[in-house]
Amino acid sequence: MEGETRALAMRIKQAVHEATGLTCSIGVTPNKLLSKICSDLEKPNGLTVLGFEDIPSRIWPLGVRKINGIGPKATEKLASLGIETIGQLAQADAGLLQDYFGAHYAAWLARAARGIDEREISTSSESKSISRETTFERDLHARQDRETLSAILTTLCARLADDLQRKGYVSRTISIKLRYDDFQIVSRNVTLPLPIADADGILQAARECLKRVPLQRKLRLLGVRASTLEAPGATVARRLPVQGDLFA
Repeated sequence: MEGETRALAMRIKQAVHEATGLTCSIGVTPNKLLSKICSDLEKPNGLTVLGFEDIPSRIWPLGVRKINGIGPKATEKLASLGIETIGQLAQADAGLLQDYFGAHYAAWLARAARGIDEREISTSSESKSISRETTFERDLHARQDRETLSAILTTLCARLADDLQRKGYVSRTISIKLRYDDFQIVSRNVTLPLPIADADGILQAARECLKRVPLQRKLRLLGVRASTLEAPGATVARRLPVQGDLFA
């Protein structure tokens, strides 16, 4: 029932917003391929519900790049054949596609253009890393805005600690991610002798990483990540609270 499906999707969007403060776009369709396409149709904060009967009117007019798995080179080659939309791809001669792309990829192109995707959907996965990051409303300088940056980093580490404890993990590797005002991204990490999951431990590890990055340029994004995750054991490191400005 489309009404019930849409209501459920709206509840998911609301739950994401309440948990993260972020909006999200959702595509509700028969498979992963179509859901990926539809999640991009009404960004930001969109919701698209689509069935197989809607493919000709909603999917076929789109450019072939909307299909996840068709990259720039394949798009260029398809354009040279006069194929620019998903509908044109769906109606293309199978032999022509095979001549230019090989049997395996040509067969996948034909299925994807018709909205066919046999991949199974997994509702659970083992986390490899957990991260928290934020983009600033204005670029911040590590020296002039050190108090603001220190407060942001402290908050990110506290939220990351909550995420770890809620999901039942401890971490041996803590990383920081910085994006400068020229959009260059740098990251540093530290691997710890004992795993941690508390906010003070994560904050201290993040501070060690900060000592190894240049802080002359203004920053527009700051992030903290926990990786090398494992279940809590008998021995977990505990750190003293970090004192002073973290960007000092």
